[in-house]
Amino acid sequence: MPESELIEQVSCRIPINCAGMRLDQVLAELLPDFSRSRLQHWIRSGDLQIDGRRVRPRDRVLGGELVSGALNLPTATEDQAQDIPLNIIFEDDEIIVLDKPAGLVTHPAAGNPNGTLVNALLHHASELASLPRAGLVHRLDKDTSGLLVVARTLRAHTELVRQLQARTIEREYEAVVNGIMVAGGTVNAPLGRHPVDRKRMAVVSNGKPAVTHYRVLQRFHAYTHLQVKLETGRTHQIRVHLTHIRHPLLGDPVYGGRARIPAGFSEQALQIITHFRRQALHAARLGLTHPGNGQQMVWNAPLPNDLQELLAILGDHRPLEIQ
Repeated sequence: MPESELIEQVSCRIPINCAGMRLDQVLAELLPDFSRSRLQHWIRSGDLQIDGRRVRPRDRVLGGELVSGALNLPTATEDQAQDIPLNIIFEDDEIIVLDKPAGLVTHPAAGNPNGTLVNALLHHASELASLPRAGLVHRLDKDTSGLLVVARTLRAHTELVRQLQARTIEREYEAVVNGIMVAGGTVNAPLGRHPVDRKRMAVVSNGKPAVTHYRVLQRFHAYTHLQVKLETGRTHQIRVHLTHIRHPLLGDPVYGGRARIPAGFSEQALQIITHFRRQALHAARLGLTHPGNGQQMVWNAPLPNDLQELLAILGDHRPLEIQ
């Protein structure tokens, strides 16, 4: 995504009563608008200095030092605001919660410079141009539908990123996978770039920790309807983890392979399954602590029409209940 820079000058002194604490810990308290990871980045890069010298995030402070720097904040101001309809579930002065349709790209990129969710958000709320990623703190793949939260202030953005890192934001999905699953379970497998195809993710020994929980909602002949909960939020996590346990998402063009059509399906069922051109995945539930008032909030988004149609036709092809 093309980005410009917003420069923010910082100048403050470390309180004497902070003596002995880690520098990054102290700055997280002094500069609460910024996440600790972002502060650590600025310390390492030299953008934040102590008494005019470069230091390390883990260095201990004495108290009384001068913190100064010119901080580069990426903004979305070079992206064009476009009048694209948004299905907004909730909004106030701090956050926007929306139900993203399948087919809508989240961020502008080389192949999709326009017509994205960011373009739509900039038209809906122009103040988002001053925030990193136009206020988006997490994303959904282009062909995944469902709930997203957007921060409208830098403080809200920092707090929501903190909640994501602390794994306190609840993200629950519904999915349809190939194969009949006997029971729910957990996939705990690290994810990273595929060693050969760098556009794909894969389970790799040196990847980042990734944990996905799932349980069975319905079983059909050759398919299973799942509820999936994310403990972490890696790129393509659900898609890769379910493929890893040999139950790829129905319709996934990257990780799913060809549709598996067993004998005995009606012509209508064959048409719906073979023409389901996206991964059968929907972000159905989102829960978080409101970054402004501290209230626990939860939203639910109904399944879109294509998934409802898919489940209806699969419902006519149920197996005998597994014991």
